[in-house]
Amino acid sequence: MDNKPAVLAVDDEQFNLEIIREYLSAINIETVCVESGEQALIVLKNSPQRFSAVLLDRMMPGIDGIEVLKKIKADENTCHLPVIMQTAKSGKHNMLEGLNAGAHYYLSKPYDQQTLLAIISTAIRDYQRYKDIQENLEQSAQTLKLMEQGEFSFKSLDEARCLSALLARACPESDSVVFILTELMVNAVEHGNLGISYKEKSRLISEEKWEGEVLHRLTLPENRDKQVTIKFTRNADEITFLITDQGKGFDWQQYMEVSPKRAFDSHGRGIAMANSISLNKIKYLGTGNKVRVTVSSNT
Repeated sequence: MDNKPAVLAVDDEQFNLEIIREYLSAINIETVCVESGEQALIVLKNSPQRFSAVLLDRMMPGIDGIEVLKKIKADENTCHLPVIMQTAKSGKHNMLEGLNAGAHYYLSKPYDQQTLLAIISTAIRDYQRYKDIQENLEQSAQTLKLMEQGEFSFKSLDEARCLSALLARACPESDSVVFILTELMVNAVEHGNLGISYKEKSRLISEEKWEGEVLHRLTLPENRDKQVTIKFTRNADEITFLITDQGKGFDWQQYMEVSPKRAFDSHGRGIAMANSISLNKIKYLGTGNKVRVTVSSNT
């Protein structure tokens, strides 16, 4: 059985589609190509579970990329599908429009093969993790909804993802909460405890060495005993999570909103997206090595 991931490429220029197909074939990705936004929406409607990412041209006749993006994000069957917007426009307004509509990544034309493969690979991994998390959510015990308080600790990215899935199960809006917790808990491990900088992560992702570097740093003597803690408290109206890492903190203010400066990067939007989903109920404390998330405990 062929389990290779599939990407839907949408571009009104056949030549561009041929290049994309050739590039993605190098990393064993199936590419389905369509030449209009209308065709893209039909394909996604007929096979919403087939794809792991969408590579979407912004400027097209008929339904343009922004409208296609909005329709993808409005459909519950495709709303979590990562969309990479490719565009020749680089103005702040244009980037913000796409990011606010739900684009996960931006590619500026013309781009090289390495850049495309790095961003596509990251998007596919993110989506697979999301699907794995959803499966874990379904398998989590219903009794967690009865939990009033608790404290947990974790060290690795896998532990962060599994624990976020478990704790989200205690919340009414578990789909949203699991995304918020995952982003903040992974950030606490990689940037907090392990000290991987934003610039370093960009380089590691482009070289497909990010997770390997995380695993390596976890084994270093200075990191072996480092843990992240998360405290859970529930009352009649709210559920609060307090996440604390053992790092020095970071300049968290610049990451609370989506920035055009990072629009073309392969990462860097997780905290802003989590903050948006939580309706600004994320608050970093002190130097940034503590973050509190508050969500409603009512359905």
